[in-house]
Amino acid sequence: MSDPVRLSHRVCELFGLSRADAEQFIQNGWVSVDGQVVEAPQHRVTTERVELDPNARLDAVEPATILLHKPAGIDIDDGGKVILSLVTPETRWVDDPSGERLLRRHFHRLTALVPLDAEASGLVVLTQDGRVWRRLTEDAALIEHEYVVEVSGQIAAGGLERLGHGLRFNGYALPPCKVSWQNETRLRFAIKGVGAGQLRDMCKQVGLEVVSIRRLRIGRVALGKGPNGAMPAGTWRYLPVGDRF
Repeated sequence: MSDPVRLSHRVCELFGLSRADAEQFIQNGWVSVDGQVVEAPQHRVTTERVELDPNARLDAVEPATILLHKPAGIDIDDGGKVILSLVTPETRWVDDPSGERLLRRHFHRLTALVPLDAEASGLVVLTQDGRVWRRLTEDAALIEHEYVVEVSGQIAAGGLERLGHGLRFNGYALPPCKVSWQNETRLRFAIKGVGAGQLRDMCKQVGLEVVSIRRLRIGRVALGKGPNGAMPAGTWRYLPVGDRF
């Protein structure tokens, strides 16, 4: 039996590649061992069948940004352990339109951005990309979010207008936002710089009790819809390269 060698060494031997190119092909998910993609150049092989995808390219792999439909009841500010546990190869949305190849490296060093109340559901961003991090943190107050808020109770006279402009939160006057009825029990908010508990408090000020909150959009990026409807809670998709918030 052959002595075990690094996968990168075997790829160099089989395909006449430099060590650097062999390692990049492996890390970028183009090499399989007995039919299974292996992304670790240090993986040891002996007599296994090692193949290089005929479509392999040496293009650099962009850092991943993942768009998750967070279920209600999960706190993204708990250190990230629970929210990251939802992002696995198995929970990728089957209708993900991005066309991105799934790589194990996409699940490493993800940072959850853009806070969302634990009891709320909807769009959450997790990224490896410093450009996305800067956009969603440094420009947070400038980016409009869209929410659907299900409510109960009777809205006070002039309440819809007050929701749009005229309320205070934590002692400060709130800037104008856009609010409309989606149906008899659901309000749609297009609003910037939402603080923790703000939507619930705003509704309470006009006589409404919040039943549920769902974030549909951050800037120009929405949860997403496919042939089978909207992306379900607990699933995720890639932010396609070139899309901007």
